[in-house]
Amino acid sequence: VQLQASGGGMVQPGGSLRVSCVASGRTFSDYAMGWFRQAPGKEREFVAAISRGGTVTTYTDSVKGRFTISRDNAKNTVDLQMKRMEPEDTAVYYCAAKYTVSGAVPRYGYDDWGQGTLVTVSS
Repeated sequence: VQLQASGGGMVQPGGSLRVSCVASGRTFSDYAMGWFRQAPGKEREFVAAISRGGTVTTYTDSVKGRFTISRDNAKNTVDLQMKRMEPEDTAVYYCAAKYTVSGAVPRYGYDDWGQGTLVTVSS
């Protein structure tokens, strides 16, 4: 599946931003979707994932209560709504897809990746 991320930009600490990803090429609802991020000088890390049906989600501890992942299988999109953002959220954000046959929300082993979108949290 091909993935195209968008929506990055600059936001002040405490602000909100939504990044989106549109998929094409395969049956979107066959894939669990995830968001990852890579901060300058650091390794890429898991942020959030959503099951292929959209009923199960999981988050890394640092974003729980602040970020929300959602998907629209009719539009082949997955979004990450980010609130109460902190400078530590500054990173390139990547969407990723993993073929699954269940309601899994994997944190690793993703097959396909988007190109990334830069999010900067700064005053």
